[in-house]
Amino acid sequence: MAAKQKTLQDAFYETLKDVYYAERQSVKALKKSAKSAENEELRQAFETHAEESAEQVERLQQVFEIIGKPARGKTCEAMQGLTFEMEEDKEDFEDSPAADAVLAASAEAIEHYEIARYGTLKTWATQLGYADAAKLLDATLQEEKKTDQLLTEIAERINVEGTETDADEELAPKKTSKAKAA
Repeated sequence: MAAKQKTLQDAFYETLKDVYYAERQSVKALKKSAKSAENEELRQAFETHAEESAEQVERLQQVFEIIGKPARGKTCEAMQGLTFEMEEDKEDFEDSPAADAVLAASAEAIEHYEIARYGTLKTWATQLGYADAAKLLDATLQEEKKTDQLLTEIAERINVEGTETDADEELAPKKTSKAKAA
């Protein structure tokens, strides 16, 4: 017996399950990152987005209802990799001046993944005639983009802090004046 040909509807449902799992993992990762962050602004961003992500999980449950499918996740290898990398970097850079910069970078990687997935899901929902689902997915997409922008702004400030060490002056290249060079 030939296997049933997969459709865009199938892709939408499978990706929705993937994102549902990923978003729930994201909530856990954000809470852990908030506890690890030294920079108060970064800690607050993580805490705020963890709350927002919990609401996003609820929105995803509404999308499942709209399409008449049970809200269940499927293991998202990408999110597992991103959160594993975040944990590994957190341990590797613990107590270093770059610790918060590394946390922010890991969180941005997660946001970029989520932005890509929510953008795709929104487009597919529209194509499949799920206008209400598309609105819910777009609300989450806009939150993810806003969080990414905030993390970028915070990272630009804390990255400078992460470059400061006692050895910076010794390692900095010597500046020569144009007069000497001529």
